[in-house]
Amino acid sequence: MKLLVTGGAGFIGSEFVRLAVGEGHQVLNLDKLTYAGNLENLEPVRDQPGHRFVRGDICDAALVDALLTESRPDAIVHFAAESHVDRSILSPQPFVDTNVKGTFTLLEAARARRLDRFLHVSTDEVYGSLEPPIEADEDSPLRPSSPYAASKAGADLLALSYFATYRLPVLVTRASNNYGPYQFPEKLVPLMITNALAGRPLPVYGDGRQVRDWLYVEDHCQALLALLEKGRDGEIYNIGGNCALENLEVVRRILASAGRGQELIEHVTDRPGHDRRYALSSAKLLRETGWEPRVGFEAGLERTIAWYRANRGWVEHVRSGEYLGYYERNYSCREVELARLAGPSTP
Repeated sequence: MKLLVTGGAGFIGSEFVRLAVGEGHQVLNLDKLTYAGNLENLEPVRDQPGHRFVRGDICDAALVDALLTESRPDAIVHFAAESHVDRSILSPQPFVDTNVKGTFTLLEAARARRLDRFLHVSTDEVYGSLEPPIEADEDSPLRPSSPYAASKAGADLLALSYFATYRLPVLVTRASNNYGPYQFPEKLVPLMITNALAGRPLPVYGDGRQVRDWLYVEDHCQALLALLEKGRDGEIYNIGGNCALENLEVVRRILASAGRGQELIEHVTDRPGHDRRYALSSAKLLRETGWEPRVGFEAGLERTIAWYRANRGWVEHVRSGEYLGYYERNYSCREVELARLAGPSTP
């Protein structure tokens, strides 16, 4: 297939691009190269004839229109998003701009050309926190708790409305927490790995008992490739890793694998609206495509830690500049910053 991939220089997007090009698809890769986009992630496909990179913003309607006119793709695979909950708490505006307005721009361009497929990549966070033993299926209500999750829920509903109203062949996927190589070190797993390898404290929110389902990034992208071929128009598909763990347990396993002591764990003030538990059912995806996660958490974590050990130059590059200011604001000055965001106290 000829694919327009948005956000293809980010963590999950670049993994998808590497896999898609390896399977013979032609990829036009559109990425704004914000702090989380990195051309180093695309080195394995840099010289491949099936890959072309364009730097640009999905909110730029003229650029999107020109790219679709020129490349005439069969499908859009839409990863581009502001995706970090903590950043959405500190500054929600970019999340509305990119995640909602950017998705609208792409949908309008796709509608004008009647593309064969529009695959919108979303998150399990739109379902909000769930009490055990409940697992969200595709019909579960949306209860987003953060500006990030709310912006993704809004984009999901907008995409699905284009199927209902215009019969645009939209698919929406909602995946659980991804981890693996090339992940920007603000998310839990890469932050804890890189801090552990450097002997730095590992900041854990609150009591660390929040539960997440963990999905190796390659497994996620294999599911997306399967859905491009077999998914049904207008449908939602959950993509889970079948691996529910408390954050604190993940941190302890990382420290053990990295050969560091548990004394590096540092509990910090919890973030506002922190969901306690996410859980997904992927039964529909298995039933319709045969996909199942292949990489268990222990094996995936070992692969991920080995990659960060072998790519310390990549880590130091992405942790410089803007990242240092964000890290200081989010962790070192956390209580002051959260008090500022909460506004003046009520008498």
